[in-house]
Amino acid sequence: MTRTKVAIIGSGNIGTDLMIKVLRGARHLQMGAMVGIDPASDGLARAARMGVQTTHEGVDGLIALPDFDEIEIVFDATSAKAHEANAAKLTPLGKRLIDLTPAAIGPYVVPAVNLDEHLDAPNLNMVTCGGQATIPIVAAVSRVAPVGYAEIVASIASKSAGPGTRANIDEFTETTSAAIEKVGGARRGKAIIILNPAEPPLIMRDTVYCLVSAPDAAVQDEIRRSVEKMVADVAAYVPGYRLKQQVQITEIPADQPVETLLTEEGGAVRPTHQVSVFLEVEGAAHYLPAYAGNLDIMTSAAMRVAELIAAGRAG
Repeated sequence: MTRTKVAIIGSGNIGTDLMIKVLRGARHLQMGAMVGIDPASDGLARAARMGVQTTHEGVDGLIALPDFDEIEIVFDATSAKAHEANAAKLTPLGKRLIDLTPAAIGPYVVPAVNLDEHLDAPNLNMVTCGGQATIPIVAAVSRVAPVGYAEIVASIASKSAGPGTRANIDEFTETTSAAIEKVGGARRGKAIIILNPAEPPLIMRDTVYCLVSAPDAAVQDEIRRSVEKMVADVAAYVPGYRLKQQVQITEIPADQPVETLLTEEGGAVRPTHQVSVFLEVEGAAHYLPAYAGNLDIMTSAAMRVAELIAAGRAG
Protein backbone atom coordinates (compact mmCIF):
# COMPACT_ATOMS: atom_id res chain seq x y z
CA MET A 1 0.00 0.00 0.00
CA THR A 2 1.34 3.42 -0.96
CA ARG A 3 1.63 5.73 2.02
CA THR A 4 1.40 9.51 2.08
CA LYS A 5 4.68 11.13 3.05
CA VAL A 6 4.44 13.72 5.83
CA ALA A 7 6.73 16.23 7.52
CA ILE A 8 6.52 17.67 11.02
CA ILE A 9 7.68 21.22 11.73
CA GLY A 10 8.55 21.64 15.40
CA SER A 11 10.84 19.24 17.26
CA GLY A 12 9.45 19.99 20.74
CA ASN A 13 7.09 17.93 22.88
CA ILE A 14 4.11 17.93 20.51
CA GLY A 15 6.09 17.38 17.32
CA THR A 16 8.15 14.55 18.82
CA ASP A 17 5.08 12.79 20.25
CA LEU A 18 3.37 13.07 16.86
CA MET A 19 6.41 11.66 15.06
CA ILE A 20 6.43 8.61 17.33
CA LYS A 21 2.72 8.06 16.72
CA VAL A 22 3.22 8.19 12.94
CA LEU A 23 6.15 5.77 13.10
CA ARG A 24 4.43 3.32 15.43
CA GLY A 25 0.82 3.28 14.37
CA ALA A 26 0.00 5.10 11.13
CA ARG A 27 -1.74 3.05 8.45
CA HIS A 28 -1.58 5.52 5.59
CA LEU A 29 1.27 7.86 6.60
CA GLN A 30 5.03 7.73 6.24
CA MET A 31 7.49 10.05 7.98
CA GLY A 32 9.34 12.18 5.44
CA ALA A 33 11.12 14.72 7.64
CA MET A 34 11.37 16.19 11.11
CA VAL A 35 12.03 19.93 11.04
CA GLY A 36 13.39 22.12 13.83
CA ILE A 37 15.49 25.20 14.47
CA ASP A 38 17.66 23.93 17.32
CA PRO A 39 20.30 21.45 16.13
CA ALA A 40 20.71 20.22 19.71
CA SER A 41 17.02 19.52 20.33
CA ASP A 42 16.03 16.12 21.70
CA GLY A 43 13.33 15.81 19.04
CA LEU A 44 15.76 16.08 16.14
CA ALA A 45 18.22 13.71 17.84
CA ARG A 46 15.46 11.18 18.46
CA ALA A 47 14.23 11.48 14.87
CA ALA A 48 17.73 10.81 13.55
CA ARG A 49 18.08 7.73 15.77
CA MET A 50 14.76 6.45 14.43
CA GLY A 51 15.88 6.84 10.83
CA VAL A 52 13.90 9.97 10.01
CA GLN A 53 15.39 12.66 7.78
CA THR A 54 15.98 15.89 9.73
CA THR A 55 16.83 19.55 9.22
CA HIS A 56 17.51 22.24 11.80
CA GLU A 57 16.99 25.08 9.32
CA GLY A 58 13.24 25.45 9.77
CA VAL A 59 10.77 25.57 6.92
CA ASP A 60 13.45 26.81 4.51
CA GLY A 61 15.47 23.69 5.28
CA LEU A 62 12.38 21.57 4.63
CA ILE A 63 11.80 23.17 1.24
CA ALA A 64 15.46 22.59 0.33
CA LEU A 65 15.29 18.83 0.98
CA PRO A 66 15.82 16.80 -2.22
CA ASP A 67 12.59 14.84 -1.75
CA PHE A 68 10.46 17.83 -0.68
CA ASP A 69 8.13 17.37 -3.66
CA GLU A 70 7.18 13.91 -2.35
CA ILE A 71 5.91 15.33 0.95
CA GLU A 72 2.16 15.95 0.70
CA ILE A 73 1.06 16.78 4.25
CA VAL A 74 2.91 19.04 6.69
CA PHE A 75 2.07 19.15 10.40
CA ASP A 76 2.99 22.42 12.11
CA ALA A 77 3.72 22.05 15.84
CA THR A 78 5.51 25.37 16.37
CA SER A 79 3.68 28.52 17.52
CA ALA A 80 0.85 30.66 16.23
CA LYS A 81 3.13 33.37 14.85
CA ALA A 82 5.56 30.86 13.33
CA HIS A 83 2.68 29.06 11.61
CA GLU A 84 1.64 32.24 9.83
CA ALA A 85 5.12 32.48 8.27
CA ASN A 86 5.28 28.74 7.53
CA ALA A 87 1.87 28.71 5.87
CA ALA A 88 2.81 31.67 3.67
CA LYS A 89 5.74 29.66 2.30
CA LEU A 90 4.17 26.21 2.06
CA THR A 91 0.62 26.85 0.85
CA PRO A 92 1.70 28.25 -2.55
CA LEU A 93 3.75 25.07 -3.01
CA GLY A 94 0.64 22.93 -2.76
CA LYS A 95 1.23 21.36 0.66
CA ARG A 96 -1.71 20.39 2.85
CA LEU A 97 -1.20 21.87 6.31
CA ILE A 98 -2.43 20.48 9.62
CA ASP A 99 -1.95 23.25 12.16
CA LEU A 100 -1.40 22.21 15.79
CA THR A 101 -0.97 25.85 16.88
CA PRO A 102 -3.75 28.31 17.79
CA ALA A 103 -3.06 30.38 14.65
CA ALA A 104 -6.48 29.46 13.19
CA ILE A 105 -5.70 30.44 9.61
CA GLY A 106 -7.83 27.56 8.37
CA PRO A 107 -11.13 26.19 9.68
CA TYR A 108 -11.34 24.79 13.21
CA VAL A 109 -11.40 20.98 13.09
CA VAL A 110 -12.44 18.62 15.88
CA PRO A 111 -12.51 15.10 14.34
CA ALA A 112 -15.49 13.75 16.29
CA VAL A 113 -17.59 16.81 15.42
CA ASN A 114 -16.86 18.32 12.01
CA LEU A 115 -13.97 16.65 10.19
CA ASP A 116 -16.08 15.60 7.18
CA GLU A 117 -16.89 19.24 6.44
CA HIS A 118 -13.23 20.25 6.04
CA LEU A 119 -11.32 17.31 4.57
CA ASP A 120 -10.60 19.31 1.42
CA ALA A 121 -9.38 22.46 3.19
CA PRO A 122 -5.73 23.37 2.44
CA ASN A 123 -5.04 24.35 6.06
CA LEU A 124 -6.84 22.66 8.95
CA ASN A 125 -6.58 24.09 12.45
CA MET A 126 -6.65 21.65 15.37
CA VAL A 127 -7.75 24.38 17.81
CA THR A 128 -6.00 23.53 21.12
CA CYS A 129 -5.60 20.57 23.46
CA GLY A 130 -8.34 21.96 25.68
CA GLY A 131 -10.54 22.52 22.66
CA GLN A 132 -10.07 18.97 21.40
CA ALA A 133 -11.07 17.66 24.83
CA THR A 134 -14.07 19.88 25.55
CA ILE A 135 -15.64 21.08 22.30
CA PRO A 136 -17.03 17.61 21.52
CA ILE A 137 -18.94 17.78 24.81
CA VAL A 138 -20.38 21.23 24.06
CA ALA A 139 -21.41 19.95 20.62
CA ALA A 140 -23.02 16.86 22.17
CA VAL A 141 -25.11 19.03 24.50
CA SER A 142 -26.03 21.57 21.83
CA ARG A 143 -27.34 18.81 19.56
CA VAL A 144 -30.05 18.19 22.13
CA ALA A 145 -30.72 21.65 23.61
CA PRO A 146 -29.49 25.17 22.69
CA VAL A 147 -26.44 26.16 24.75
CA GLY A 148 -26.55 29.81 25.78
CA TYR A 149 -23.19 29.81 27.51
CA ALA A 150 -20.38 27.24 27.68
CA GLU A 151 -17.29 27.54 29.86
CA ILE A 152 -14.38 25.11 29.81
CA VAL A 153 -11.46 24.75 32.20
CA ALA A 154 -8.45 22.74 31.02
CA SER A 155 -5.93 21.77 33.68
CA ILE A 156 -2.64 20.32 32.44
CA ALA A 157 0.59 19.36 34.17
CA SER A 158 3.09 22.19 34.03
CA LYS A 159 5.78 19.71 32.99
CA SER A 160 3.82 18.84 29.86
CA ALA A 161 3.67 22.46 28.67
CA GLY A 162 6.67 23.22 26.48
CA PRO A 163 7.86 26.63 25.23
CA GLY A 164 5.37 26.65 22.36
CA THR A 165 2.40 26.08 24.67
CA ARG A 166 3.59 28.73 27.11
CA ALA A 167 4.11 31.26 24.33
CA ASN A 168 0.53 30.81 23.16
CA ILE A 169 -1.56 31.16 26.33
CA ASP A 170 -3.47 34.19 25.03
CA GLU A 171 -4.04 32.52 21.66
CA PHE A 172 -5.17 29.37 23.49
CA THR A 173 -7.98 31.17 25.28
CA GLU A 174 -9.04 33.21 22.25
CA THR A 175 -8.99 30.32 19.77
CA THR A 176 -10.67 27.86 22.13
CA SER A 177 -13.39 30.34 23.08
CA ALA A 178 -14.14 31.04 19.42
CA ALA A 179 -14.24 27.34 18.54
CA ILE A 180 -16.59 26.60 21.45
CA GLU A 181 -19.06 28.85 19.66
CA LYS A 182 -18.28 28.01 16.01
CA VAL A 183 -17.84 24.25 16.34
CA GLY A 184 -19.45 23.48 19.69
CA GLY A 185 -22.57 25.50 18.93
CA ALA A 186 -22.66 27.62 22.10
CA ARG A 187 -24.04 31.15 21.85
CA ARG A 188 -21.10 32.37 23.95
CA GLY A 189 -17.97 30.51 24.99
CA LYS A 190 -15.17 31.02 27.49
CA ALA A 191 -11.94 29.04 27.93
CA ILE A 192 -9.54 28.88 30.87
CA ILE A 193 -6.23 26.99 31.00
CA ILE A 194 -4.39 26.06 34.18
CA LEU A 195 -0.76 24.93 34.21
CA ASN A 196 -0.73 22.80 37.34
CA PRO A 197 2.71 22.71 39.05
CA ALA A 198 1.81 19.80 41.34
CA GLU A 199 4.41 17.10 42.00
CA PRO A 200 4.06 14.37 41.01
CA PRO A 201 2.41 15.79 37.86
CA LEU A 202 -1.34 15.29 37.58
CA ILE A 203 -3.18 13.85 34.60
CA MET A 204 -4.98 16.28 32.26
CA ARG A 205 -8.45 17.15 33.52
CA ASP A 206 -11.15 19.18 31.81
CA THR A 207 -14.41 20.60 33.09
CA VAL A 208 -17.27 21.70 30.85
CA TYR A 209 -20.22 23.83 32.00
CA CYS A 210 -23.19 24.46 29.69
CA LEU A 211 -26.31 26.50 30.41
CA VAL A 212 -29.34 25.02 28.65
CA SER A 213 -33.09 24.84 28.70
CA ALA A 214 -33.83 21.27 29.77
CA PRO A 215 -37.23 21.47 31.46
CA ASP A 216 -37.99 17.78 31.83
CA ALA A 217 -36.33 14.46 32.60
CA ALA A 218 -36.63 13.23 29.01
CA VAL A 219 -34.48 16.08 27.66
CA GLN A 220 -31.97 15.65 30.47
CA ASP A 221 -31.64 11.93 29.77
CA GLU A 222 -31.12 12.68 26.08
CA ILE A 223 -28.33 15.11 26.97
CA ARG A 224 -26.62 12.43 29.06
CA ARG A 225 -26.87 9.88 26.26
CA SER A 226 -25.53 12.37 23.72
CA VAL A 227 -22.51 13.17 25.93
CA GLU A 228 -21.77 9.51 26.60
CA LYS A 229 -21.89 8.70 22.88
CA MET A 230 -19.57 11.60 22.09
CA VAL A 231 -17.08 10.43 24.72
CA ALA A 232 -17.03 7.03 23.02
CA ASP A 233 -16.51 8.67 19.61
CA VAL A 234 -13.49 10.65 20.85
CA ALA A 235 -12.08 7.64 22.72
CA ALA A 236 -12.02 5.77 19.40
CA TYR A 237 -8.93 7.81 18.45
CA VAL A 238 -7.83 8.98 21.93
CA PRO A 239 -8.03 5.82 24.09
CA GLY A 240 -7.21 7.68 27.32
CA TYR A 241 -10.22 10.02 26.99
CA ARG A 242 -12.98 9.31 29.48
CA LEU A 243 -15.66 10.67 31.79
CA LYS A 244 -14.39 11.20 35.32
CA GLN A 245 -17.91 10.83 36.72
CA GLN A 246 -21.50 10.81 35.55
CA VAL A 247 -22.89 13.86 33.76
CA GLN A 248 -24.46 16.25 36.26
CA ILE A 249 -27.53 18.36 35.40
CA THR A 250 -28.64 20.81 38.08
CA GLU A 251 -31.47 23.33 38.13
CA ILE A 252 -30.52 27.02 37.98
CA PRO A 253 -32.11 29.00 40.83
CA ALA A 254 -34.88 31.29 39.63
CA ASP A 255 -33.22 34.35 41.16
CA GLN A 256 -29.80 33.69 39.54
CA PRO A 257 -29.11 36.11 36.64
CA VAL A 258 -28.24 34.28 33.41
CA GLU A 259 -28.23 35.08 29.70
CA THR A 260 -31.37 34.16 27.80
CA LEU A 261 -31.28 31.63 24.97
CA LEU A 262 -32.39 32.50 21.47
CA THR A 263 -35.03 30.24 19.96
CA GLU A 264 -35.27 29.25 16.30
CA GLU A 265 -38.25 31.59 16.01
CA GLY A 266 -36.17 34.56 17.18
CA GLY A 267 -37.61 34.68 20.69
CA ALA A 268 -35.82 34.23 23.99
CA VAL A 269 -36.03 31.67 26.78
CA ARG A 270 -34.26 31.56 30.12
CA PRO A 271 -31.87 28.62 30.71
CA THR A 272 -33.25 26.24 33.29
CA HIS A 273 -30.31 23.93 33.97
CA GLN A 274 -26.53 23.73 34.13
CA VAL A 275 -24.86 20.69 32.57
CA SER A 276 -21.51 19.84 34.20
CA VAL A 277 -19.16 17.32 32.60
CA PHE A 278 -15.87 16.22 34.15
CA LEU A 279 -13.26 14.58 31.95
CA GLU A 280 -9.75 13.26 32.18
CA VAL A 281 -7.30 12.46 29.41
CA GLU A 282 -4.54 9.95 30.03
CA GLY A 283 -1.68 10.07 27.57
CA ALA A 284 -0.34 7.06 25.69
CA ALA A 285 3.17 7.85 27.04
CA HIS A 286 4.75 7.72 23.59
CA TYR A 287 7.10 10.59 24.48
CA LEU A 288 6.21 12.22 27.78
CA PRO A 289 4.66 10.20 30.65
CA ALA A 290 0.95 9.36 30.82
CA TYR A 291 0.11 12.58 32.68
CA ALA A 292 0.62 14.50 29.41
CA GLY A 293 -2.84 13.82 28.03
CA ASN A 294 -2.80 17.30 26.51
CA LEU A 295 -0.10 16.12 24.09
CA ASP A 296 -1.88 12.88 23.37
CA ILE A 297 -5.26 14.35 22.49
CA MET A 298 -3.71 16.97 20.23
CA THR A 299 -1.42 14.63 18.34
CA SER A 300 -4.02 11.85 18.15
CA ALA A 301 -6.57 14.25 16.68
CA ALA A 302 -4.05 15.57 14.16
CA MET A 303 -3.07 12.07 13.11
CA ARG A 304 -6.73 11.11 12.74
CA VAL A 305 -7.19 13.99 10.32
CA ALA A 306 -4.08 13.11 8.29
CA GLU A 307 -4.96 9.43 8.14
CA LEU A 308 -8.41 10.18 6.73
CA ILE A 309 -6.98 12.63 4.17
CA ALA A 310 -4.39 10.07 3.12
CA ALA A 311 -6.97 7.25 3.01
CA GLY A 312 -9.10 9.38 0.70
CA ARG A 313 -6.17 9.90 -1.65
CA ALA A 314 -5.31 6.22 -1.63
CA GLY A 315 -8.86 5.09 -2.07
